[in-house]
Amino acid sequence: MMFFEEVNESEEILKALKDDLLVTDRDGRIIYVSDITKALYGVEGQKIIGASVYELEKQGVFTPIVTPLVLKKKERVNVIQTTNKGRKLLITGVPVFDGKGEVHRVASYSHDITEMVNMKHFLSEMQDEMERVRNELEILRNQQMKNTGFVGSSYEMKKCLSVAKQVAEVDVNVLILGESGVGKTHLAKLIHRESERKDKPFIEVNCGAIPESLFESEFFGYEAGSFTSANKKGKLGLAELAEGGTLFLDEIGELSLPLQVKVLRFIQDKQFYRVGGTKPRSVDFRLIAATNQPLEQLVKEKKFREDLYFRLNVVPIRIPPLRERTTDILPLIDHFVNEFASKYKRSRILDDAVKQQLFKQPWPGNIRELINLIERLVVVSTSEIITIKDLPETYYLTYGQDFIHKEKTLPEIIEQVEKEVLQEAKNKYKTTVRMSKNLGISQPTVVRKLNKYKIN
Repeated sequence: MMFFEEVNESEEILKALKDDLLVTDRDGRIIYVSDITKALYGVEGQKIIGASVYELEKQGVFTPIVTPLVLKKKERVNVIQTTNKGRKLLITGVPVFDGKGEVHRVASYSHDITEMVNMKHFLSEMQDEMERVRNELEILRNQQMKNTGFVGSSYEMKKCLSVAKQVAEVDVNVLILGESGVGKTHLAKLIHRESERKDKPFIEVNCGAIPESLFESEFFGYEAGSFTSANKKGKLGLAELAEGGTLFLDEIGELSLPLQVKVLRFIQDKQFYRVGGTKPRSVDFRLIAATNQPLEQLVKEKKFREDLYFRLNVVPIRIPPLRERTTDILPLIDHFVNEFASKYKRSRILDDAVKQQLFKQPWPGNIRELINLIERLVVVSTSEIITIKDLPETYYLTYGQDFIHKEKTLPEIIEQVEKEVLQEAKNKYKTTVRMSKNLGISQPTVVRKLNKYKIN
């Protein structure tokens, strides 16, 4: 006997809804089921009339069943049910009460949420993958940023680093000046690391390395199909990748005048158009630029835009070349010897004569040149102690040969070098106070040593 047998009109209405509906009595015996059940459970609807939901669960047609939960709670109940076809159904069980307030029937209907469950699983996997990529990017970012410290304690570098740390606290434009190899990129990374944007990207753009014809597409990105060889999906530009972080324009003096106009507009408005695009895009970034070019002279020669120069040159920081901070040379040598010895798992130390030889070099390539030489010495030397013979010929100097041929003792060599350093400092800084700041020693020590070597 069917539950809706006396209400044919209601049954027709339920059929017209084309929805899943299943009704059981309080013993769990099915007394009504809609036609759509066949598709959901893979059985003929009429064949399960009179069957027990408890038995069907044991047979694996569906699980879990909602009837006992509704009977127990006497209220609407929701469960996620799995069918024998692997579908996921959201089952809602509703109690139907008799005149005595007891549950007389349990009506349940369902919604197929298989695709939603699969999507949730996919999104979960994507979240895990994104978290993995995020962690990898963080590791790479930390590796990129960790070796940005400066070795040395000269007055010039202390002053330079002091200004850098001050400006790091605010989003002011910074222009880093200095010869090739002095560490302009390292200083830019230091400013980024000390700023509130440290957890965001540090995007370096070498303005001198990107061909002029490709600069716009690389810097601003491009829309899909904007030119023949373009990526079909378009491409994000370096400027857009700097969102929330620091944009470092290295070798800014190498930009052509037409590109200077476009970069200036971008810096002023912090908006741009992708190549082939019509929609303006905004980006939030902190700007740091660097150059080894004399920008003021280039402005006078009409080779660099004056308005761009003043836009960049809000806070200039000049990194002195190595020859102007000679007191940092020996600490740098020791630092890089230890670094490369550890990297290549070789025990290496420099003979004092080698150190003094290197101390007197002009270092036109600055720290980059020094790093390359020390790495070469650590790699190609065959003994633990690196001697004069291991040096490339270009690093032999006349006075260096004098040290060897005259067979001076180490204390004599050190005294001679110390005297020369003091004489150079005296000629350059004039006062003992400035000498002490530059040499990293106290003013009384400077006076004592000047008297010792009779330097007036």
